[in-house]
This record gives sequence, C-alpha cells and structure tokens, in this order.
Amino acid sequence: MSSSNDAAAGSKSLIYPFGGLRPVPERAAEVAAPPYDVLSTAEARQQADGKPLSFLHISKPEIDLPEGTDPFDDAVYAKGGENIRRLIADGTLIRDGAPCYYVYRMTMGDHTQTGLVGAAPVAAYDDNRVRRHEFTRPDKETDRVRQIDSVDAQTGPVLVVHQPREEITVALDEITAVPPLYDVTLPGGVGHQVWLVEEAAQIAQVDAAYGALDLLYIADGHHRSAAASRVTGLRRDANPNHTGEEAYNRFLIVAFPADQVHILDYNRVVRDLNGLSPAAFLERLDADFKVEASNQPVRPSASHSFGMYLGGQWYRLTTISPPGADAPPLERLDVGLLTELVLAPVLGVGDPRIDKRIDFIGGIRGLEGLEARVDSGEWGVAFALYPTGIQDLIAVADAGEVMPPKSTWFEPKLADGLVSYPLD
Repeated sequence: MSSSNDAAAGSKSLIYPFGGLRPVPERAAEVAAPPYDVLSTAEARQQADGKPLSFLHISKPEIDLPEGTDPFDDAVYAKGGENIRRLIADGTLIRDGAPCYYVYRMTMGDHTQTGLVGAAPVAAYDDNRVRRHEFTRPDKETDRVRQIDSVDAQTGPVLVVHQPREEITVALDEITAVPPLYDVTLPGGVGHQVWLVEEAAQIAQVDAAYGALDLLYIADGHHRSAAASRVTGLRRDANPNHTGEEAYNRFLIVAFPADQVHILDYNRVVRDLNGLSPAAFLERLDADFKVEASNQPVRPSASHSFGMYLGGQWYRLTTISPPGADAPPLERLDVGLLTELVLAPVLGVGDPRIDKRIDFIGGIRGLEGLEARVDSGEWGVAFALYPTGIQDLIAVADAGEVMPPKSTWFEPKLADGLVSYPLD
C-alpha cells in the first residue's frame, strides 16, 4: 500500500501518544491475559473458565461458542466485538480522553525490560522505517484484519525494538519512579506493570526522547503489523473524506531498547534420519563439524555450535569452518547454518515453513522438551541452537533480508488487554 496519500507520511516521528482503551485499575488483574497466539483454544477456554472479564473472551472469542466451532467463523469475530462492547458498557474498560503514553515493564525472574506503549504510523511501516525480518502468511493476516475490524481496535500490541538512547533511559526512569497504574502477575509468574503518562511536560519529554529515532524494528508481531496496514487501506478506501489523520492510520506498539529484550533459543526436531542409520548420519556430520559425545545435555554457549540429541545420547557439534564476521547477515545466523549444512543436504528437509518432517521447540520448554520428543519415538533427532542475537536481527532487517522461520523466541510475552488502541 502506498503511503503517499497519508498526511503523516512526511512526519519523521515514529511514535505518538493516543487515548488508550484500558481496564479500570481494580479490574486490571482480571482483564489481563496471555497473547492470543500462545494459547490453543482449549488452553484459552481453561484459563478463562470462571473469569468473565478475561481479555481472552475478546482475543479468542471462540471459547464462548460451542466446542468445535471453527475459530475463523464469522460468528467468532462477531462474538469478539460483542464481548469488548460489553466490557466497555459495564465500565470494566475505560478510554482516556486525551492522548497519553504508557510505560510498560515486564519482569521474568531476574530479567526486566521497560518500554513505551504508543501508536506508530502505518506509513512508517509501509515505507520500511518500521522494519520487518519475517515473511507473513495471508491467512494469518486476514484473521487479524477481521479481528481488528470486529472489535474496532488493535488489541494485540506489536513488540518493536530500537537502538538504545540515553535520553530514553532518563525519561523512562523518571516516569517509573512512582508506583505503577497496574501491577499484574500472569500465570507463569511474569509481572506486568504499566504507568500512565498524561502530564503535558512528561509527554513532551517522551516526544523529545523518542523523536530522534530513525528506525524501529519489529521483533514480535509481523502479522499484526501487516494486518494494521491492510486495515488502513480498507478504511481509507471506504472513507471519501480520508485525511490521513484518522486513528486507523496508526497501530499499537510497545517499543523497547534493543539491549533489554530477551531472546531464547528456538530449537528443531526432525522426524527421521532420511534413510540413514545413526552411524551413517554421524559420519556425514564429520565433514562439517567436530562431533563430540556428551554425558550431559548440550546447551550451546556460543554461536556456530549446536547441541544434538540422537538415540538417547547428547552430542556437541562445533562448526569446522564458521562464517566470518564480514559474511552477509543471513549467512552468520545459526538457524541458516544448520539448514545449509545438515537439515537440507543430509536430512532432506525442504521448505521448513511447510515441511511436516520438521518442528520447532521454543527454548522456554528447555532441553527436556527436545529429549521428550525424541524419546517418544515419533521424532528422530533434535538440535539445540544458540539464541539469535538482537543485533543480528537488526542487521538482517537493515539488509532487507528475511530470516528463516522460527529464528527468534522472545520471552517474556506482552499481555493482551492492558492497553488497546481504538480505531474510532
């Protein structure tokens, strides 16, 4: 979609305040929910049981319809719209009357990250000032477009990162020096705190601190971003009085300094050895790796090395000829290196986006999750990877390249429901 008709296209700023839709403080803990895409319908149904205010009734509204309902049925999207209007009508969700920022802090164990909730111009996404590094699937985009339209709001924030700036650190430290508006702990123990930034002086300070940013990078939320762009196009085309200043010209983000986000490993399991015996498979690996058996599970401590679990035994694989620091960004990624040296030529894995012989295990499940898959007998071999670095992600995005699927697992995850972006 071209941004030439967007009045904001010429504006340099990448983040704006907005009047958020949010829970009243005394109900925030009842409303906040895990993001829609980390729970199955069954898991969401269980988590929302007996919790009528849970945002899962909006983000996964099929839980309020008979079991077996197609989650992409028209009735599901209609139910989501009905549920958000109910929470607005009964006073659970309120809307700030003037543009505000919101500071969002997540705490998981000893890890803490603090960022800014704001609205980014869709024009900046279309012009690649909000940069992406993944392909999207049209069916998943369409699902988000229909969800946004049905609730007339963007309820799933996009997690973006930016290069650190001292002025941003100072502004956020001052804002968070007082008690937060919300302090919620979700199942799993992750804490979510939100501060409301409504005073003119603080808004001006935030504007100045973030105004110097030239680029944002999507870390988690490519489908939500693409859907926001499509919604803008649809609403612009349907509005004969379009000016570019309408709410639908922006989308909901939470921006974190790149050095604060936490990326876990994203590991792989392959169904079989492509007709090879274990001994023959290990022999093939000798061409590109130093292969060492280990008495302990192997979690790589550096890039270009891998853990491998095969036949009840762990191995450490160290790349004999790793790519140099001057290699193109994609070639330096361990996820690509494993595909180039093992998955494609030895194990015969095709396009990892569609090949049913490969699956992906988020690092949050630990190495035990890899062992369990292989020990079940349903999978032949597992690989543990060193986490992709955030600067590697940025380098790929800056090069205009696309990372292999399932390259990054960001943890903790943003909650749904604490701040939404209304489109009316």
